[in-house]
Amino acid sequence: MKAVVQRVASASVEVEGRTVSAIGPGLLVLVGLHDSDADSDADYICRKVMQRNYEVLLVSQFTLYGILKGNKPDFHVAMSPDRARPFYASLVEKFEKSYRPDAVKDGVFGAMMKVNLVNDGPVTMQLDSLQPSN
Repeated sequence: MKAVVQRVASASVEVEGRTVSAIGPGLLVLVGLHDSDADSDADYICRKVMQRNYEVLLVSQFTLYGILKGNKPDFHVAMSPDRARPFYASLVEKFEKSYRPDAVKDGVFGAMMKVNLVNDGPVTMQLDSLQPSN
């Protein structure tokens, strides 16, 4: 599992012109699911991301596992949508249970989303559960 974590002054997700989630100061977390991901990968990402004083906005983004073959993207190592939907839902639940449920928001899985953010810093970190750093 990969995550791109950005500290933000604010962030929101729009779907079809409607804001579906928004946070104030916090962390925007773009999450890519690998075909081989398991609960242990979700545990690792959740443990590394959680910050007690921030809101968290989770956004699924399979393109984090995109590979360019020539000029064409290939996503064959990303988890298939039928498996990724329930896995992503369990990740959101894991964040809610290990943190404050009211502080965890998410986008709409599989939807065309507009992600708006105001970077704070900027601070951007990349996490990869297949290459853990404690």
